Amino acid sequence: METTLRRARIEDVTAIQRLINFFAEQDQMLPRSLSELYENIRDYFVTEVDGAVVGCCALHVTWSDLAEVKSLAVSESARCQGLGDRMVKACLEDAKTLGVPRLFVLTYIPDYFVRFGFRKVEKAELPQKVWTECIRCPKFPDCGEVGMVLGL
Repeated sequence: METTLRRARIEDVTAIQRLINFFAEQDQMLPRSLSELYENIRDYFVTEVDGAVVGCCALHVTWSDLAEVKSLAVSESARCQGLGDRMVKACLEDAKTLGVPRLFVLTYIPDYFVRFGFRKVEKAELPQKVWTECIRCPKFPDCGEVGMVLGL
């Protein structure tokens, strides 16, 4: 079994959307449209197993001092192999390379992100720039996601 972590490419967009929207249908994350994924393809990392995309995660810069780790998804068939951890670590390294001093996540699984050093915060503590996606969300304002931050 050959596993590869790499930057996403245009040809990965439909697989990324399928992964994300599978979990969105289960209310575990927010859905992503094809246009949003194409516009933000440079944010994404993917993990392939034997040439098939089984995971994705993105680092989206929101401001000069802040970026979001988002859209972490690993197919059910590829779980518990450390693939999610590898993608989150790739996003953290990418943020360091870019010089982003602070990261945030909005998540339904805060215990997972605690392992990387993220700490819970009230969402109101996050800058208003963070809310640009939230405003468009059908679950706004009561989505139940937990805000977390990490200083680099």
